[in-house]
Amino acid sequence: MQPRSLFAIFACMLILATAIPQAASAGDFKYMTPDQVKEMIDSKTPMHIVDIQVEEEFDDHHLADAMATYSYPVKSQEDTDKIDVIIDELKADTTPVVVVCPRGKGGAERCYNYLAKQGVEEERIFILEGGQGGWPFDDYVESK
Repeated sequence: MQPRSLFAIFACMLILATAIPQAASAGDFKYMTPDQVKEMIDSKTPMHIVDIQVEEEFDDHHLADAMATYSYPVKSQEDTDKIDVIIDELKADTTPVVVVCPRGKGGAERCYNYLAKQGVEEERIFILEGGQGGWPFDDYVESK
């Protein structure tokens, strides 16, 4: 076999090896679009909105009735301790839990995993797609 062929095969295997785990982990989280959350708010469908933004960002803009945890980036024990304050309330019913972070990425994913680890049923946990920064409905945003 030619060295170029071996290199091409190795390059393809390397690309697949790195792409497959990322694709698999991306599917582990469930998302709600802003339109879906807005529809739930409009129809008064019960849900918990768990906002993990830092305090300054939460004060600038958050969804009405959001539970402020100030736990972003959900990387330390101190961060998860802030989430622990609301765990019993989340586990007390069966309503959906929507995690809101600045952009709907890493912090939200870590919060999602932490909530599931603490016994909140994973089928109830969702991440707001695009996070607070991607929320397009200004009439639903409050500030302090």
